[in-house]
Amino acid sequence: MAAGNGTAAPLRTVWLCADDYGIAPGVNRGIRDLIARGRLSGTSVMVTAPGFSTAEAQALTAAAAGRRAAVGLHFTVTAPFRPASAGFRPLGHDGAFPRLARMFASGLGRSLDPALLGTEAEAQFAAFEAAFGGPPDYVDGHQHVQVLPQVGDALLAVMTRRAPRAWLRQCGRAVPPWRSLSDPKGLLIDRLSVRLRARCAKSGVATNPAFAGTYDFSGAKDYEVLFGGFLRGLPEGSVVMCHPGFVDGELERLDPFTAMREQEHAFFAGDRFPAVLTERGVALARAAQPLC
Repeated sequence: MAAGNGTAAPLRTVWLCADDYGIAPGVNRGIRDLIARGRLSGTSVMVTAPGFSTAEAQALTAAAAGRRAAVGLHFTVTAPFRPASAGFRPLGHDGAFPRLARMFASGLGRSLDPALLGTEAEAQFAAFEAAFGGPPDYVDGHQHVQVLPQVGDALLAVMTRRAPRAWLRQCGRAVPPWRSLSDPKGLLIDRLSVRLRARCAKSGVATNPAFAGTYDFSGAKDYEVLFGGFLRGLPEGSVVMCHPGFVDGELERLDPFTAMREQEHAFFAGDRFPAVLTERGVALARAAQPLC
């Protein structure tokens, strides 16, 4: 890409972060493979998932060595995963967190218990620190739960004490609102992210200026086309969420989002991915760089 004076235009730097490390061995393996190749900016870890262990943390640390990959906490409070703390309420089936619809309804109605949320956040931060020997580089939420007011406030309270240098992912998109009128869920998350950004600024916690990476996970998609669209209009320091991995029995048991994970992995591991970045004038952010 050339600037008008014949010199190369500066690249936009974006964070390409894989969600769900820990959910299943196949996902863990796929994410580690991409980090070792230098194809991701980082990944966030589900410390409550049955597929996470000290061995999986050590394998991730080894894959990330020398790659300047950020490792974050993927805060989780939805089924089928279980709390890391005792006494969490409400609970769903068999002692697991509630399903997403119930958690969002409770969060929007501000009927969650702030003390129990704070205790759960403390427990997940402690589990992360025990596995990795330090606080997370950043924090996000499984199924975007961090945008819920009470959940976001609980995370910010813990972050300012346990991870003051970490940043929190907000989910406001770069596209104009009129382009999202057919996506009510996206509009809700955009609206909730306005409050989250304001709370982050008040708490002195850094956040990303814009977010991309959501799509309808049901049915086959051309992920290269989707990814090119994610990059359109993103400002410097934005976050693109992704979910690469390999499908195994554990993933199929826990999550309906399966086949597209393998297509994402194939794209990021292949030759077209760096070409798309070059065509769009984008470079991947690394952990040693500031977020924005």
